[in-house]
Amino acid sequence: MTAVAVIDAGGANFGSVCYALERLGVQPRIVRDADGLRTATRVILPGVGAAAPAMRLLRERGFADVLPTLAVPLLGICLGMQLLFEASDEGDVNCLGVLPGRVRKLQTGARLRVPHMGWNVLQPLRASPLLDGVGEASVYFVHGYAAPVTDACIASCTHGAAFAAVVQRGKVAGMQFHPERSGVAGARLLSNFLQWSGA
Repeated sequence: MTAVAVIDAGGANFGSVCYALERLGVQPRIVRDADGLRTATRVILPGVGAAAPAMRLLRERGFADVLPTLAVPLLGICLGMQLLFEASDEGDVNCLGVLPGRVRKLQTGARLRVPHMGWNVLQPLRASPLLDGVGEASVYFVHGYAAPVTDACIASCTHGAAFAAVVQRGKVAGMQFHPERSGVAGARLLSNFLQWSGA
């Protein structure tokens, strides 16, 4: 039986992620400290807010030591994805370091609003089971910082410049947007993660 652990790191999207999983027939287990991850077969790290306080909470609850060593698939959502990287310009904070790269503020301009808020189109860069049946779908973003397009990026998006929208490296994955608020495409992406072996 799949035991999906959803980390309660104080993010405003925590509840909506749980509801989205329930709609897919999965009863997630809410965990508030690292001990709760011991029997999980999948782990989801949602997040909305700022990097520095989120990392402080992850350290206080023991997650910062455990998450980089997980042997099961891990999915970061929105801020949760950004925290998978080495560091963030938001608060100049060191993050979990599971993925290489630094999260930087989105560029602004006459026609570029930050935060980037609303629907935007995914651009798949390489095949992955996480993207099966998704293609160039529209998904819902709310963010002011973004990760770079690196070798770990399997789908990008553009807001002024290209940034990583979906990342995957080993058993670690991330989605910068909110799959729980992205309709049919978001449900498919979460379903793909639930079935993903991490290979």
